[in-house]
Amino acid sequence: MPKKGKKAKTSLSNEEQLLLFQQKLLAEEEMAKKKERLLSQFLKDKLAKEEQNSALNLNKINMQWRTVLREIKTRELHKDIEILSQTFERVMDCKDNVIKSLAKDLAEAEEQYAHALRSHLHNVDQLLALQRRRLSLLEESYNMELEALTMEFETERKTITDQHEKEIHYLQDVFMAMEQNYIDSEYESKLEFQSMWDDLKNKNLEEKHFLRLQLENIVEDLCKRFQEALKRYTDATEDRKIAFETLKVKDEKSSKEIEAQMKTIQKLQEAIAVSKGKIMLHSRESEDQNQYIRNDKELVLIQLRKLKAQRSQAWGTSQENLVKLTRESNAALKALRKVVDKGERILKLAELCRKLETEEEKVLPFYSSVLTSEEQEIELQNGGKELTEELAKVMVNYSAMENFWKRYNKVKLEQLSLQHRRAQLLEINRKLREMLKQYLDGISVSDEVLSQLNPLFIVNHRSNLPQPLSTPAAQPGDRQPPTPCNIVEAAHGISHTL
Repeated sequence: MPKKGKKAKTSLSNEEQLLLFQQKLLAEEEMAKKKERLLSQFLKDKLAKEEQNSALNLNKINMQWRTVLREIKTRELHKDIEILSQTFERVMDCKDNVIKSLAKDLAEAEEQYAHALRSHLHNVDQLLALQRRRLSLLEESYNMELEALTMEFETERKTITDQHEKEIHYLQDVFMAMEQNYIDSEYESKLEFQSMWDDLKNKNLEEKHFLRLQLENIVEDLCKRFQEALKRYTDATEDRKIAFETLKVKDEKSSKEIEAQMKTIQKLQEAIAVSKGKIMLHSRESEDQNQYIRNDKELVLIQLRKLKAQRSQAWGTSQENLVKLTRESNAALKALRKVVDKGERILKLAELCRKLETEEEKVLPFYSSVLTSEEQEIELQNGGKELTEELAKVMVNYSAMENFWKRYNKVKLEQLSLQHRRAQLLEINRKLREMLKQYLDGISVSDEVLSQLNPLFIVNHRSNLPQPLSTPAAQPGDRQPPTPCNIVEAAHGISHTL
């Protein structure tokens, strides 16, 4: 047991020795570092003192050198000032001589200008007299053409108003008929619309409910996607946010530097403004004399511009008058061409209608009234009572078309009589066909025929066959009786239609 304790004490002493040795090494290293620091601090202080002394010496040398340079510069400037004063006196003498020569030239130029202005005014007066004569001649010709155009315009206006009134009456009748048709169709369309509206309302309610369910599902999906996208955006923009803050700090520094530079620039601008003010003071003295000359020149130019403006104004008015005349003449020519084309078209239609006229129409184109004198008087009395002021005016305008309406009525009456005759012949043909059918049914033998009355069965000299129409036999010498037709006067028909 005791042997083991001695061995432990010897091992501990060795470790302590190592620790002591390490501590000594560390203490030595710290002492060496302290010495180095003291040496470096001593050297730095020595360098600072030497730099201060060198700076003081340099300042003293610079001050002495500047005094020497200032003395040399003042001597040079005195010499330059003497030279400049001599040159300035020479330049002043030269400019005085130039001003005197220019004053003489100006007086001569004023005399020449006055002479030229007198000749120009004389020429302008002659031109104005010629222009006035020309304008008077043009005004006379314009008045003559204007009177002719007004006469033609009034005649055309009358024809157009007549045609317009005819078309108005026709359109009023058409409007009444269209309005009645519209009321009927409106009632039917309202009923159809009500039924369609009920059906569509039911369908829309069903579709709306279905769409609402779909939209709720879509909105939920979109909310989830939006939240995910927002998280991604915040994660992705953190680095950019940090970079933005750094750039913002740099921007503030640069803005401060810019403000300092702007202050220096402002000071320089103030110095420039002071120097410019001095230059302006020197230049104003010379500009006063030039301004007096310029004012005289501007007065002359203003008078010349006024004369040019008066001349251009007179030329513009004459040009506008010519343009108006040409436009009005072109419009009149176009209107006359339209009238000529319309007349040619009417003449062509008249030639085509002449080919279709009968010999009687060629001999007597306008028939006399079928009514007797007493019937005409009664018709006039009845028509005069019904006529109003507006209708009387319309009748007066239509009096020139009386012969046309006579021919139109004649054709219309012939058309109606032919239609009536055609209807009579169709009725006779239908009855004859029925009689022929009954006769053929009586000859044939079938169940349908036996069930009905037999037209050939005769009892007591009587037959079931219907008697034929009593149509007298047409002899060669006899004339066919005239077909009955109603004749209506044109005035009576117009009074009822209007």
